[in-house]
Amino acid sequence: MAVKWAGGHCCSVLCLDASAEGLVASGAERGELALWDGGGSPVAQLRLPQEQDVTSVVFSARRPSTLYASHGDTISVLDVRSLQEPLQRFQVNEEEINCLSVNDTDSSLAAADDSGAIKVVDLESKKVSRSLRHSNICSSVAFRPQRPQSLVSCGLDMQVMLWNLQKARPLWTMNLQECDMEEESSQSAGQFFNPPLAHSLSVASCGNIFSCGAQDGKIRIFRVTGVRFERELEFQAHSLGVSQVLFMPEAYWLLSGGNDGKVLLWDVSSNVGKQQKSPAKSLHKKKAQAAASSRKDGKLNKMASNEQPGVVPKLSIEHGEKVNWLSCAEIKGSRRVLVADQTSSVSVYALPES
Repeated sequence: MAVKWAGGHCCSVLCLDASAEGLVASGAERGELALWDGGGSPVAQLRLPQEQDVTSVVFSARRPSTLYASHGDTISVLDVRSLQEPLQRFQVNEEEINCLSVNDTDSSLAAADDSGAIKVVDLESKKVSRSLRHSNICSSVAFRPQRPQSLVSCGLDMQVMLWNLQKARPLWTMNLQECDMEEESSQSAGQFFNPPLAHSLSVASCGNIFSCGAQDGKIRIFRVTGVRFERELEFQAHSLGVSQVLFMPEAYWLLSGGNDGKVLLWDVSSNVGKQQKSPAKSLHKKKAQAAASSRKDGKLNKMASNEQPGVVPKLSIEHGEKVNWLSCAEIKGSRRVLVADQTSSVSVYALPES
């Protein structure tokens, strides 16, 4: 059963983040921002200017009292010790911002928006250092831990991209629909009616493994090898679109939330945790073997796409509402998953010990 944190908002909660000090921030429609203590009591509330929806909140990695919040095309910098008017505002994006990410040296902030742009702000000079771009709405962006110059992004153009801040063009791009069309050409055409619009990204603490949740209900997991990435694992996770994915601090524990109202916990360590001497070569070898097999059989071997029908959730929560955002926090000595949905409250669930 969920514990409900209520009283912080009147509108639907859209986003969440937890600080290293155990404070939780939530953003909601109409400019509502709230801070919560570990007991679920709202300790501060603020309505941001122009009452635009608060679409993303993220705490600074090195200064846990600093909170970044996006509302409309604006990023506000706030001090959670005294939640009042923003200390600073950045208006560098062209359209509504969908996702913020701060690198772990607290030197750069990335903001992905509806125009497809990712604006990267140098937090020292307070100026845009890079403008990156998708061809459609950019739904999610995430810096890679331990690699402050590297980030990944995804969008409704079905593209997943790897970037380095020293270059304006992506180092590597993967089109999820093209991959699916190649690998499922001899199977049902259902994929064409439910394209893999990419909604959410999360990078594991190692920095080399990241996950992507898409509209087709699948989770895809990738491994970065140098200046490119390869798909390591793919599995059907939800009956409707995957709105959120979140790697937990534990090695390769992954939370997912869907439009089907479910929150699932996955342990993918047995699938991606083993370091390979050359993951890229290994995957190409698997594909070559699968292609040879498909020519003999006259049909495509499903394992060519690294799809694992046997991947089952470690925990399944019937949340009942479409999931807007997931976060994870240490509360009273144990791990909790925080869920934002269409309601004005935050739902909190206990997680099994690792």
